[in-house]
Amino acid sequence: MASFSELPEGCIAEILSLTTPADACRAVAIAWRFKSAADSDTVWERFLPPDHPEIVARSVSPVVYATKKQLYFGLCDSPILIDGGKMSFSLTKHNGKKCFMLQARELSISWKDTPSHWKWRSLPESRFSEVVELLSVCWLDIGGKIGTKLLSPKTTHGAYLVFKLGERPYGLDYPAKAVVRFARDREYEAEVGLGELGEDGISTVYLTSPDISRGIYDMAMREPEANARLAQNRKDGWKEIELGEFFNDEGDDDFVKMRLMEIKHLHWKGGLIVEGIEVRPKVEVIS
Repeated sequence: MASFSELPEGCIAEILSLTTPADACRAVAIAWRFKSAADSDTVWERFLPPDHPEIVARSVSPVVYATKKQLYFGLCDSPILIDGGKMSFSLTKHNGKKCFMLQARELSISWKDTPSHWKWRSLPESRFSEVVELLSVCWLDIGGKIGTKLLSPKTTHGAYLVFKLGERPYGLDYPAKAVVRFARDREYEAEVGLGELGEDGISTVYLTSPDISRGIYDMAMREPEANARLAQNRKDGWKEIELGEFFNDEGDDDFVKMRLMEIKHLHWKGGLIVEGIEVRPKVEVIS
């Protein structure tokens, strides 16, 4: 019986295309004779999302690549801006699923165009041309939406607010509420408060660690509850807080709506710099 390595290159490529990007890379490490097949467009075309040509065509800058493998890892390592810079697109390296980030201009932010409350500015470390900095509000309400047909099907996604803290942040250590849910377009356009959504799917989040030293004066300041979400540092130098998760089946719903609100205590807040909201596949935990 012929060994696997004796099969025609086309057959080897077809077999590897049914595995994973990691498996295709391992094949080269196992046997150098697999390199041509493992690097072929036949393999890496299968790992790319089916609609990647249409998405890449929407890039604000030309996407240059010689092979589909080069395109795959380029999209994993360097997000591209699409739709006139309104959002970014990238891939998860281990499985090629799609990640999108909505820039701050595309978010629904209360008073975002009021100069006394929010300031639009550019930051060299941002992938977008501008971000928005909170100067002073007592009513913090940030939301966004994304069409589910754009996302990878049969996949659990997380939605994350991506932000930085300014030089003198204040009032951000109070607990906020976050929710992610499916919604039709008409439902999204209606102003719906978190209290009207019921308690299902609503999470408590902290943009900064609570200052519990103020607890004796302010009952809102206490140790975070066990299931509260805390901000995490990202590899790109920003921070993120998970707003919630959802399973995208076949993309039948019109939109996923994401929202963060802190409107209960009505204290003044400032020093929050918002880059956008990222929607990406959650890491699969194998038991």
